[in-house]
Amino acid sequence: MQSLFVWMMTTLRDGGYTGVVLLMALESSIVPVPSELIVPPAAFWAAQGQMSMPLVLVAATFGSWIGSSICYWVSAWVGRPIVASLGRYVGITEHGLQTAEAWVAAYGMGGIFFSRLLPVIRHLISIPAGILRMDYLRFSLMTVLGAGLWACVLAFFGVQILTPDMLSGDPNVVIHAVKAKMHWIVALVVVFAGLYAVMRWLVSRSQVRKESA
Repeated sequence: MQSLFVWMMTTLRDGGYTGVVLLMALESSIVPVPSELIVPPAAFWAAQGQMSMPLVLVAATFGSWIGSSICYWVSAWVGRPIVASLGRYVGITEHGLQTAEAWVAAYGMGGIFFSRLLPVIRHLISIPAGILRMDYLRFSLMTVLGAGLWACVLAFFGVQILTPDMLSGDPNVVIHAVKAKMHWIVALVVVFAGLYAVMRWLVSRSQVRKESA
Protein backbone atom coordinates (compact mmCIF):
# COMPACT_ATOMS: atom_id res chain seq x y z
CA MET A 1 0.00 0.00 0.00
CA GLN A 2 2.83 2.40 0.81
CA SER A 3 4.44 2.01 -2.62
CA LEU A 4 1.02 2.45 -4.29
CA PHE A 5 0.43 5.59 -2.23
CA VAL A 6 3.80 7.05 -3.22
CA TRP A 7 3.10 6.30 -6.90
CA MET A 8 -0.33 7.91 -6.70
CA MET A 9 0.94 11.05 -4.97
CA THR A 10 3.74 11.32 -7.55
CA THR A 11 1.23 10.88 -10.37
CA LEU A 12 -1.00 13.60 -8.92
CA ARG A 13 1.85 16.05 -8.33
CA ASP A 14 3.60 15.48 -11.66
CA GLY A 15 0.55 14.80 -13.82
CA GLY A 16 -1.77 17.42 -12.35
CA TYR A 17 -5.27 17.20 -13.81
CA THR A 18 -4.17 14.48 -16.23
CA GLY A 19 -3.04 12.46 -13.24
CA VAL A 20 -6.45 12.92 -11.61
CA VAL A 21 -8.18 11.73 -14.79
CA LEU A 22 -5.90 8.69 -15.10
CA LEU A 23 -6.23 7.60 -11.48
CA MET A 24 -10.00 8.10 -11.35
CA ALA A 25 -10.37 6.16 -14.60
CA LEU A 26 -8.49 3.29 -12.96
CA GLU A 27 -10.59 3.65 -9.78
CA SER A 28 -13.83 3.41 -11.77
CA SER A 29 -12.69 0.31 -13.61
CA ILE A 30 -11.52 -3.01 -12.13
CA VAL A 31 -8.23 -1.64 -10.79
CA PRO A 32 -8.31 -1.42 -6.96
CA VAL A 33 -7.26 2.23 -6.62
CA PRO A 34 -9.06 3.96 -3.70
CA SER A 35 -10.72 7.23 -4.67
CA GLU A 36 -10.08 8.35 -1.08
CA LEU A 37 -6.41 8.61 -2.06
CA ILE A 38 -7.04 10.60 -5.24
CA VAL A 39 -9.55 13.44 -4.91
CA PRO A 40 -8.90 14.47 -1.27
CA PRO A 41 -5.15 15.10 -1.79
CA ALA A 42 -5.82 16.93 -5.08
CA ALA A 43 -8.49 19.03 -3.37
CA PHE A 44 -6.13 19.78 -0.49
CA TRP A 45 -3.48 21.02 -2.90
CA ALA A 46 -6.15 23.05 -4.73
CA ALA A 47 -7.04 24.72 -1.44
CA GLN A 48 -3.35 25.59 -1.09
CA GLY A 49 -3.41 27.30 -4.48
CA GLN A 50 -1.43 24.61 -6.31
CA MET A 51 -4.39 23.47 -8.45
CA SER A 52 -7.85 24.72 -9.41
CA MET A 53 -10.68 23.16 -7.40
CA PRO A 54 -13.25 23.30 -10.27
CA LEU A 55 -10.76 21.64 -12.63
CA VAL A 56 -9.97 18.96 -10.03
CA LEU A 57 -13.68 18.13 -9.81
CA VAL A 58 -14.07 18.12 -13.60
CA ALA A 59 -11.00 15.90 -14.02
CA ALA A 60 -12.22 13.47 -11.34
CA THR A 61 -15.68 13.24 -12.89
CA PHE A 62 -14.30 12.84 -16.41
CA GLY A 63 -11.89 10.12 -15.28
CA SER A 64 -14.71 8.25 -13.54
CA TRP A 65 -16.80 8.40 -16.72
CA ILE A 66 -13.92 7.08 -18.83
CA GLY A 67 -13.26 4.12 -16.52
CA SER A 68 -16.95 3.33 -16.21
CA SER A 69 -17.47 3.51 -19.97
CA ILE A 70 -14.60 1.13 -20.62
CA CYS A 71 -16.06 -1.40 -18.17
CA TYR A 72 -19.52 -0.93 -19.70
CA TRP A 73 -18.45 -1.63 -23.28
CA VAL A 74 -16.07 -4.48 -22.42
CA SER A 75 -18.81 -6.18 -20.37
CA ALA A 76 -21.35 -5.66 -23.15
CA TRP A 77 -18.92 -7.19 -25.63
CA VAL A 78 -17.69 -10.27 -23.74
CA GLY A 79 -20.90 -11.08 -21.80
CA ARG A 80 -21.50 -12.36 -18.29
CA PRO A 81 -19.97 -15.86 -18.56
CA ILE A 82 -16.54 -14.49 -19.45
CA VAL A 83 -16.78 -11.68 -16.89
CA ALA A 84 -17.69 -14.20 -14.19
CA SER A 85 -14.97 -16.69 -15.15
CA LEU A 86 -12.15 -14.17 -15.54
CA GLY A 87 -13.28 -11.70 -12.89
CA ARG A 88 -11.64 -13.57 -10.04
CA TYR A 89 -8.23 -12.73 -11.50
CA VAL A 90 -8.88 -9.01 -11.09
CA GLY A 91 -10.76 -9.10 -7.79
CA ILE A 92 -14.33 -9.44 -9.10
CA THR A 93 -16.05 -12.08 -6.99
CA GLU A 94 -19.26 -13.87 -7.93
CA HIS A 95 -20.90 -12.42 -4.82
CA GLY A 96 -19.86 -8.90 -5.77
CA LEU A 97 -21.13 -9.35 -9.30
CA GLN A 98 -24.46 -10.72 -8.07
CA THR A 99 -24.79 -7.79 -5.65
CA ALA A 100 -24.23 -5.30 -8.47
CA GLU A 101 -26.71 -7.12 -10.70
CA ALA A 102 -29.33 -7.14 -7.94
CA TRP A 103 -28.73 -3.43 -7.39
CA VAL A 104 -29.33 -2.66 -11.08
CA ALA A 105 -32.43 -4.87 -11.13
CA ALA A 106 -33.85 -3.14 -8.04
CA TYR A 107 -33.03 0.48 -8.83
CA GLY A 108 -32.60 0.71 -12.61
CA MET A 109 -30.95 3.87 -13.94
CA GLY A 110 -31.36 5.57 -10.58
CA GLY A 111 -29.21 2.80 -9.16
CA ILE A 112 -26.33 3.89 -11.40
CA PHE A 113 -26.44 7.30 -9.73
CA PHE A 114 -26.73 5.98 -6.16
CA SER A 115 -24.04 3.36 -6.72
CA ARG A 116 -21.43 6.06 -7.32
CA LEU A 117 -21.81 7.07 -3.67
CA LEU A 118 -21.44 3.58 -2.18
CA PRO A 119 -18.35 1.44 -1.56
CA VAL A 120 -17.82 -1.85 -3.43
CA ILE A 121 -20.86 -1.39 -5.70
CA ARG A 122 -19.30 1.78 -7.12
CA HIS A 123 -16.50 -0.21 -8.74
CA LEU A 124 -18.71 -2.95 -10.18
CA ILE A 125 -21.93 -1.28 -11.27
CA SER A 126 -20.75 -0.64 -14.85
CA ILE A 127 -20.36 -4.39 -15.46
CA PRO A 128 -24.02 -5.45 -15.09
CA ALA A 129 -25.06 -2.23 -16.83
CA GLY A 130 -22.99 -3.29 -19.83
CA ILE A 131 -24.12 -6.92 -19.68
CA LEU A 132 -27.76 -5.80 -19.65
CA ARG A 133 -26.98 -3.23 -22.37
CA MET A 134 -28.67 -0.39 -20.54
CA ASP A 135 -29.12 2.78 -22.59
CA TYR A 136 -25.57 4.15 -22.81
CA LEU A 137 -26.50 7.85 -22.91
CA ARG A 138 -28.64 7.56 -19.80
CA PHE A 139 -25.97 5.40 -18.17
CA SER A 140 -23.40 8.11 -18.93
CA LEU A 141 -25.64 10.86 -17.54
CA MET A 142 -26.22 9.00 -14.27
CA THR A 143 -22.52 8.16 -14.05
CA VAL A 144 -21.46 11.78 -14.52
CA LEU A 145 -24.00 13.07 -11.98
CA GLY A 146 -23.14 10.45 -9.37
CA ALA A 147 -19.38 10.61 -9.91
CA GLY A 148 -19.48 14.40 -9.83
CA LEU A 149 -21.31 14.43 -6.52
CA TRP A 150 -18.92 11.83 -5.09
CA ALA A 151 -15.96 13.96 -6.19
CA CYS A 152 -17.46 16.98 -4.41
CA VAL A 153 -17.91 14.96 -1.21
CA LEU A 154 -14.33 13.69 -1.33
CA ALA A 155 -13.00 17.16 -2.09
CA PHE A 156 -14.86 18.67 0.87
CA PHE A 157 -13.44 16.14 3.31
CA GLY A 158 -9.99 16.43 1.75
CA VAL A 159 -9.90 20.16 2.46
CA GLN A 160 -11.36 19.77 5.96
CA ILE A 161 -9.34 16.79 7.18
CA LEU A 162 -5.99 16.40 5.42
CA THR A 163 -2.69 17.92 6.50
CA PRO A 164 0.73 17.95 4.79
CA ASP A 165 2.02 15.39 7.31
CA MET A 166 -0.79 12.97 6.46
CA LEU A 167 0.03 13.15 2.75
CA SER A 168 3.63 12.18 3.41
CA GLY A 169 2.88 9.40 5.88
CA ASP A 170 0.85 6.20 6.09
CA PRO A 171 -1.82 5.98 3.35
CA ASN A 172 -4.09 4.03 5.71
CA VAL A 173 -4.28 7.14 7.90
CA VAL A 174 -5.65 9.14 4.97
CA ILE A 175 -8.19 6.44 4.04
CA HIS A 176 -9.41 5.99 7.62
CA ALA A 177 -9.58 9.74 8.23
CA VAL A 178 -11.77 10.29 5.16
CA LYS A 179 -13.95 7.21 5.64
CA ALA A 180 -14.53 8.00 9.33
CA LYS A 181 -16.29 11.20 8.28
CA MET A 182 -18.27 9.62 5.47
CA HIS A 183 -20.35 7.00 7.28
CA TRP A 184 -23.31 9.34 7.53
CA ILE A 185 -23.04 10.04 3.79
CA VAL A 186 -23.30 6.32 3.03
CA ALA A 187 -26.23 5.99 5.45
CA LEU A 188 -28.11 8.83 3.72
CA VAL A 189 -27.48 7.29 0.30
CA VAL A 190 -28.89 3.95 1.49
CA VAL A 191 -31.99 5.69 2.88
CA PHE A 192 -32.61 7.67 -0.31
CA ALA A 193 -32.00 4.57 -2.43
CA GLY A 194 -34.58 2.72 -0.34
CA LEU A 195 -37.11 5.51 -0.81
CA TYR A 196 -36.39 5.50 -4.53
CA ALA A 197 -37.00 1.73 -4.64
CA VAL A 198 -40.32 2.14 -2.83
CA MET A 199 -41.33 4.88 -5.29
CA ARG A 200 -40.47 2.60 -8.24
CA TRP A 201 -42.52 -0.20 -6.70
CA LEU A 202 -45.54 2.05 -6.14
CA VAL A 203 -45.38 3.40 -9.68
CA SER A 204 -45.08 -0.14 -11.03
CA ARG A 205 -48.13 -1.29 -9.05
CA SER A 206 -50.11 1.70 -10.26
CA GLN A 207 -49.29 0.88 -13.86
CA VAL A 208 -50.28 -2.76 -13.38
CA ARG A 209 -53.60 -1.73 -11.93
CA LYS A 210 -54.29 0.63 -14.83
CA GLU A 211 -53.48 -2.09 -17.36
CA SER A 212 -55.72 -4.63 -15.62
CA ALA A 213 -58.61 -2.19 -15.20
